[in-house]
Amino acid sequence: MLAYMNYEEGNPQVYLLDLSTGTQQRVGNFGQMTFSPRFSPDGRVLAFSVEAGGTTNLYALPIGSSRPQQLTNSAAIDTSPSFSPDGAYITFESDRGGQQQIYVMGTGGGGAQRISYGEGAYSTPVWSPKGDLIAFTRRQGGQFHIGTMKPDGSGERILVSSFHAEGPTWAPNGRVIMYFSDPGGNGGPRLYSVDVWGRSKQQIPTESFASDPAWSPLLS
Repeated sequence: MLAYMNYEEGNPQVYLLDLSTGTQQRVGNFGQMTFSPRFSPDGRVLAFSVEAGGTTNLYALPIGSSRPQQLTNSAAIDTSPSFSPDGAYITFESDRGGQQQIYVMGTGGGGAQRISYGEGAYSTPVWSPKGDLIAFTRRQGGQFHIGTMKPDGSGERILVSSFHAEGPTWAPNGRVIMYFSDPGGNGGPRLYSVDVWGRSKQQIPTESFASDPAWSPLLS
């Protein structure tokens, strides 16, 4: 099963594609926009954002069902959901406090707890395969930073800083992060990796400019 965004109607809408049959279907006929789809670790639930009436909230849809469950209900923008490896929690970004920050809640919704409290704005949280860390993007002081923190918000560590750096994605071992960075000027965005201690930074060779990496799980 593959989730993707379809722009046929102008605004993005989340669609599901069954790769074995080629069947495609829109996730739901509601909201002006649906976007940012993410599967649960077992592939049985799809979380995504719905924009309607000036607010953006998170929803979850069991695969095969036509009735999504609303997970958040705030007058804000809630997006970028990412499941914990055990499927019990979701981390996401929200500007409900006036600026983008990272929150964690149970997969049933409600009771979201803010975990980021540093200066600047936090976004793109991604739970590590080991479950012990959440990677994020932080914008502060005119720069972008890629970092990690524990699921309770403690132990924040900035791994790299750049004119522009975003889109962290975890290696299956949970100890290396890939992201994209644009140094400015005519350089253009490229892919980089760094370990969770902020060491061993290296550029990943690509034929041209590259962004928004997504690391696959281990294949057997």
